[in-house]
Amino acid sequence: MKMQALVYYRSVPRYLLSKLLNYIRPRHFFPWVAPLKLTQVKFQPPSSEWVVLRPRMCGLCGSDLNLLKGAESYLLEPYSSFPTILGHEVVAEVVAAPSGSRWLPGERVVVEPVLACRPRNLPPCRYCALGRYNLCENFTRGGLAPGPIMGFHREAGGGLAEFMAAPSQNLVRLPEHMPDEAAVLSDSLASALQPVLDNFPSDEATVVVYGAGIIGQHLIRCLRALGSEAKIIVVARHAFQQKLAQEGGADQVLLSPDRRELAEAVGGRFLPTTLGGGNVEGGADKWFDCVGSRTSLQEGLLCLRQGGTLVLVGSAGKIGGVDLSSLWFRELRLTGSAMYSTASFGGRQVRTYEVAVELLASGRHPTAGLLTHTFPLKQYAQAFQTAFDKRAHQSVKVAVDLR
Repeated sequence: MKMQALVYYRSVPRYLLSKLLNYIRPRHFFPWVAPLKLTQVKFQPPSSEWVVLRPRMCGLCGSDLNLLKGAESYLLEPYSSFPTILGHEVVAEVVAAPSGSRWLPGERVVVEPVLACRPRNLPPCRYCALGRYNLCENFTRGGLAPGPIMGFHREAGGGLAEFMAAPSQNLVRLPEHMPDEAAVLSDSLASALQPVLDNFPSDEATVVVYGAGIIGQHLIRCLRALGSEAKIIVVARHAFQQKLAQEGGADQVLLSPDRRELAEAVGGRFLPTTLGGGNVEGGADKWFDCVGSRTSLQEGLLCLRQGGTLVLVGSAGKIGGVDLSSLWFRELRLTGSAMYSTASFGGRQVRTYEVAVELLASGRHPTAGLLTHTFPLKQYAQAFQTAFDKRAHQSVKVAVDLR
């Protein structure tokens, strides 16, 4: 069966040219350069045991944008396989399911895109056995091509297509009252929820959320929805992000602050230095870096108090020129957060993706203003341009509407 799909194919020259052009014009998408085309392809599920789906909406993720910007880490090349159909933030309806499946045609679902041991027909590795399948040791092995998630995988196509397929266990059923426009936020919410569950602050803590894009906005709302009374300070780049962060529950929002302003906000003491821009004594307990840049990492290391925790949520690759002296001098904890799986919260083990859907369905996680733009698939270039240039379009989450 043939279908229309947005396909990303492997081209080193085009990838490097995209990287160069993005360096020159970082907020511009060059569709004539990107190795990307809307075309007719054969629909072939990787397994007869997978559920056939018809995507209804698909969000554009920061990892999609980084791929098109040539900003992905070269070291992560083994963890993808091309050509691939992009899109892993998928709301879909069931078209057909294997005999004995608990899924029925017409049901609406969101797709958790992680392809760990079970979809690869492998016995669980030590991390999958613990429920931490986002750390699976077999992303490059087993019965599937390399790739940890759909949308970066040549066999398990993504949601920017007329059809796709997914393992039964990767689906989460949607409540009838929940609109697609809220459901399409599930994946980005789960990406923010995992680091919150893994690094939940005490009510007395001071927390910095650095970056007020979609992940930062979700982080603020996650903390409040789960009952945190910590002081939340947000660093934003644009005024519209500042307003959203305040509406989401932030105590203070700073617009592109300098180090002295950051020190004051986190309750630290700015210490002038002859070179290096100054140090900070005392500061925040937790720093959620949703940007993954030299500046966000450096300011986090300096503005954490002794024994504080920096969580790298933004998908950073190579970062140069960062002074790491605070890491050892103050015995800081530096950790990362990859995708989502399960976590311990409230005395029980929870599946992050299911909690994300529950929060969205309950209304405890406010969504007003988060989904800012939708486009039909044929206008994919405009969709990516809108997501690239947040300042001009005031975009937060951009999605493709395939209904």
